[in-house]
Amino acid sequence: MITISGYGTLVAASLVLLFGRILVEKTAPLKAFTIPEPVAGGLVVALLMLFAQQVAGVTVKFDTSLQTPLMLAFFATIGLSANLASLKAGGSVMIKFLCVVAGLLLMQNIIGISLANLLGLDGHLGLLAGSVTLSGGHGTGAAWSSVFSEQFGIQGATELAMACATFGLVLGGLIGGPVAKFLLRKVKVPGAEHNQDQAPTGFEEPQATRLITVNSFIESLALIALSLAGGQFLAEVLSGTAFELPTFVCVLFTGVVLRNVLSGLGWYQVFEREVSVLGNVSLALFLAMALMSLRLWELANLALPMVILLAVQAMAMAAYAIFVTFRVMGSNYDAVVLAAGHCGFGLGATPTAIANMQAVTHRFGPSHLAFIVVPMVGAFFIDILNAIIIKLFLALPIY
Repeated sequence: MITISGYGTLVAASLVLLFGRILVEKTAPLKAFTIPEPVAGGLVVALLMLFAQQVAGVTVKFDTSLQTPLMLAFFATIGLSANLASLKAGGSVMIKFLCVVAGLLLMQNIIGISLANLLGLDGHLGLLAGSVTLSGGHGTGAAWSSVFSEQFGIQGATELAMACATFGLVLGGLIGGPVAKFLLRKVKVPGAEHNQDQAPTGFEEPQATRLITVNSFIESLALIALSLAGGQFLAEVLSGTAFELPTFVCVLFTGVVLRNVLSGLGWYQVFEREVSVLGNVSLALFLAMALMSLRLWELANLALPMVILLAVQAMAMAAYAIFVTFRVMGSNYDAVVLAAGHCGFGLGATPTAIANMQAVTHRFGPSHLAFIVVPMVGAFFIDILNAIIIKLFLALPIY
């Protein structure tokens, strides 16, 4: 066992991002299919760790204590970038996209339970490999695994949930680009060289240059810290109640409230370009740490029927994004970016969705609508909706 310290892990994550950028630029298929740089670099390192573990018997353990704070900081910046006026402008699109997301949650559970029964597995395993861990991710999987273990007798439910969520995280970062490439043939793209005279104001262009100052940087950092502290406090208050929500949702909500109250009272205007810099840095480092520290050999513990089930779920996600998400959301360029983002959080997590969308918009032009809708639906509304749907399926006599 080789243990890498927190500082060493931060250095490794930074190198993974630099390596991922070079890898995508120099590898034609990765560039053509717009694979996110953290995904490309992180998976190569994860494969190297798999080789070291399987061939040399050496296990490398990264200290990922910074991973959660980075994820929470990213969600804080999403909240601080959420102007209620913009959210109101995209309200009808957000409702439509939420309906599309609800359809995927239902489909994932129907496929999971049906295939599990067909393959001779407990139907509850199919539900666990459905929206619980795919759209829900590691957090939702961990939260519900005790229910499956204690109430339905699923042995090793937590380990299985983590393995399914890991599988989804990997595939969510890999299929978004190919789905976007397929759909881009059907639409007119704005072009990456658009609006060169206008500074970017969001997460669409993570590589763009922003003009910032030391004082404004400290102010933005303070707002993120307030969002983290307020979100953690809110999560503790709601813990154990009917309104309990994951900490990252509370952090995002706190950021939204903080930004809009300050601007509404005329006290302070959030410097969005600067907040997006901090958010993009947090996002990139989080994804690099998450992917390079994947214990891929643990996926080997999944029995063949579960691997088949998860592979079918991945193919179903790609088909749903192409034939439902894209068409329902307008069959235009915004719909392409939304479909790529949906692949990210439909199989993995919202940070993966943002990375998928950034990979597309960096090459083909911005989609302001997608970057308004996906973070709010993928990071806020989906957890509430998923909890309702999971409880509905658990109550059905279909097992």
